[in-house]
Amino acid sequence: MLKRKDIQEIQSLLSKKSRIVITTHYNPDGDAMGSCLGLYHYLISLKHTVNIITPNSWPSFLDWMPGSDTCIAGNKQLKKAEKIIAQADIIFSLDYNTLKRTEELAPYIESAKAVKILIDHHIQPDSFARYTFSDTKASSTCQMVFDFIKALSPDITLNKDCATCLYTGIMTDTGSFKFRSTTAHTHYIVSELLKCGINNTEIHENVLDNNTYERMRLLGFSLCEKLTVLNEYHTAFIALSSDELNSFGFKKGDTEGFVNYALSILDIKFSALFLELENGIKISFRSKGRFDVNTFARKYFNGGGHLNAAGGSSDLTLDETILKFVSLLPKHKKDLSKK
Repeated sequence: MLKRKDIQEIQSLLSKKSRIVITTHYNPDGDAMGSCLGLYHYLISLKHTVNIITPNSWPSFLDWMPGSDTCIAGNKQLKKAEKIIAQADIIFSLDYNTLKRTEELAPYIESAKAVKILIDHHIQPDSFARYTFSDTKASSTCQMVFDFIKALSPDITLNKDCATCLYTGIMTDTGSFKFRSTTAHTHYIVSELLKCGINNTEIHENVLDNNTYERMRLLGFSLCEKLTVLNEYHTAFIALSSDELNSFGFKKGDTEGFVNYALSILDIKFSALFLELENGIKISFRSKGRFDVNTFARKYFNGGGHLNAAGGSSDLTLDETILKFVSLLPKHKKDLSKK
């Protein structure tokens, strides 16, 4: 993944003070924000001028992360974002494999004269960057950023803020270390981050034990009224209309993890969450075993991701999208029936 020649060239690039922009994907999650902020804290320690620009705002349960108050949400400050990107010497693309995942920022990143560096663990990355560090087996982009920093600065001791952000992304993208992508190397990195003085209990509480009353009511409604189980196909899904979301005061991040509840049902191997939002139907897919939701999302719902976790979208109505989803299941019955 990290070629010695590439690392040497990037070390040379970073040997002089530069204007650096760090970008990530639309609707940034814990790994997106953790990798951006972790890299940010490393780069500012080297005295670079660094800006993190996200396509839109991040969930409020990540507001506590060190440095989040310095981030620029492109959808709210597009002109400012455009100017900063155009003036950048180096642009890092973190946790996305294609520029289209940066939405409105994509044309500005693509046309920028800056040296582009991609660090990502999603399948089939596009070739828009001069340096591409891709590892589809990595648990998270935060894990890759840790390895990247250590390759650049082998003797560095990460500061607490950097370590806190990287731990947050690893923890969230591994489902608190339970997903199959969690390896011995993942746990080694976590042990190194713990040595930096982070408070892992506080991190878990900030992310997972920070629910609003409205979110808990929405979860209860989703499980009691909106959960559909199709035992024949070992599939379960939740679909929420815009009216239903709004009735519970929906905010970005409120449905984080809902799709996992459907997957946790006995004998369920495939789950989906459908949300009717202003810009169309957004879909989350999860699976157990070898059922490939990345391929499923790419083939049918303009998406992609990982073997067991992917996202997609639909321009159809919510009802039409659900009908399409259910109609596809017989084609995959054999795969979903495998032990």
